[in-house]
Order: sequence, then structure tokens, then C-alpha cells
Amino acid sequence: MNEHMADSTEPVILSARPERDEYWFREGCHITELSNSASDESVSIARVRLPPGGQTRWHALTGTVERYVILAGTGVVEVGDMPDRVVSENDVVIIPAGIRQRIRNPGQHDLEFLAICSPRFQVQSYRDLE
Repeated sequence: MNEHMADSTEPVILSARPERDEYWFREGCHITELSNSASDESVSIARVRLPPGGQTRWHALTGTVERYVILAGTGVVEVGDMPDRVVSENDVVIIPAGIRQRIRNPGQHDLEFLAICSPRFQVQSYRDLE
């Protein structure tokens, strides 16, 4: 990951790099980290891909607000005690810190979305609730 300073007065462009390859996360989805650096603690951005029929595990993020920005496909999101909600391209789901969540892909094509976390995502903040 490119290291950069959050308080820098210079612009930063993070170009595609080999270490950003997609990987399988135990939550049940494919992740590509676009920006997640200790030198920019305020936010992380990951591209998430959920194959047809896939579903993430019930989980929560301690101390971290997460936003899903749906890029492609259709999903069904479950957040806290809210009823299931169908989401599709350009929808934004805001998930407060500590609230249980999961998303599934009932479609025939990949569901793709950005996961934007603040402060940045760290594995130790992930709590598996299953």
C-alpha cells in the first residue's frame, strides 16, 4: 500500500499496485483494498465483490462507521433490527459503529460495492457474530 500523510499539504494519488490484488476475506466476500494506511487513519476504501448467491456473515465493526456504496448488481442488506432492504446501483447504506450487518446477493451477477470505513478498517475491529 502506498504510504502517505493525512495532514500533507501535497495531493496524493494512489495508483493501482500489485499488493492491491483481490483476496477472500473470512466474512464471505472478495476484497480489494484501495486505500487503507496507518498514515491516513481517518478513512479506508475497499472494493467488495460478492458472487451470485453469496452472503456475508453477521458481523459488526467496533468503533468504525461503515458505508456501502453499491456500484453494480442488486443486494439485500440487513442492518441492526431494520427489515431487509433491497439495494442497487448508487444506493448508499450507512452502518453505525457496533451495529450488526450482513448483505447477500440474490442476483445472477456479482454484487460490487465500495466499503468506506471511518476511522479506517482494521481487522481487530471486526467482530464475527455467528
